Amino acid sequence: MQHDPVPPRQRVVRAGLVGRGIGGSRTPAMHMAEGAALGIAYDYTRFDMDERPATLAEVLAQAEAEGFAGLNVTFPYKVEVIGLLDALSDNARALGAANTVVFRDGRRHGHNTDMWGFAESFRRGMADAPTGDVLLLGAGGAGMAVGHALMSVGTGTLWIHDTDGARAEALAGDLAARFGAGRARVAPDLAGLAPGLDGVVNATPVGMDKLPGCAFPPALLRPDLWVADIVYFPLETALLAAARAAGCRVLPGSGMAVFQAVRAFELLTGLAPDPDRMRATFESLGP
Repeated sequence: MQHDPVPPRQRVVRAGLVGRGIGGSRTPAMHMAEGAALGIAYDYTRFDMDERPATLAEVLAQAEAEGFAGLNVTFPYKVEVIGLLDALSDNARALGAANTVVFRDGRRHGHNTDMWGFAESFRRGMADAPTGDVLLLGAGGAGMAVGHALMSVGTGTLWIHDTDGARAEALAGDLAARFGAGRARVAPDLAGLAPGLDGVVNATPVGMDKLPGCAFPPALLRPDLWVADIVYFPLETALLAAARAAGCRVLPGSGMAVFQAVRAFELLTGLAPDPDRMRATFESLGP
């Protein structure tokens, strides 16, 4: 009698996501489905800090002690985590923010996959969009990544608006130093700036399920303006809904979410994922 061969033991990878209000995140499903497709047992844990009395430092220490390969880091910890790491990739160092931490050889290595994730999403979804003058809403951890990405895809002048004026000034200075004087500026009042804009990008958490609202005044939207949002739960934010109603071309947060996950998956597992398969997983989880 012939017996079927015993399947090889699956490689087990433990990883997770730490942030606030992440119950609706699609990142765990994307990682686990891709792990299964590539033949690894992927145990991916949510560390929702709205639900546990712990500090970021304690979560990192717990994950490291329990043998995790690493963690994805999201709002509001992408800047804070820098001080808890031993080494940084070039992108993470330039941005001063990390969204992926890899535990290797007793050290914590910080990476930023958000910059590449947004740039790749923009290249695929807005390749022919005008980028002479673009408004960036938000200069926090995500805003820093998106700002660098927008400059890398050819933005002429990037106008930065943040409720924290000093943070906007700091990002404008960093971008001007890297990409050229005068190419990044703090936005004056939005009403006066809006008529000259080609596009608007929301890199604030406004629009998330836990922080509803519209990050840009709907009355300032016009049909020849393109609008992008990095929020993806919900996928159709109030800003994108208002932009569609005004006839704007829009770029939802799904692209950045998928492509940052593609790069993070490779960092955490050492395996090359299939971007189209990860996008299909993302889209299978709902509109």
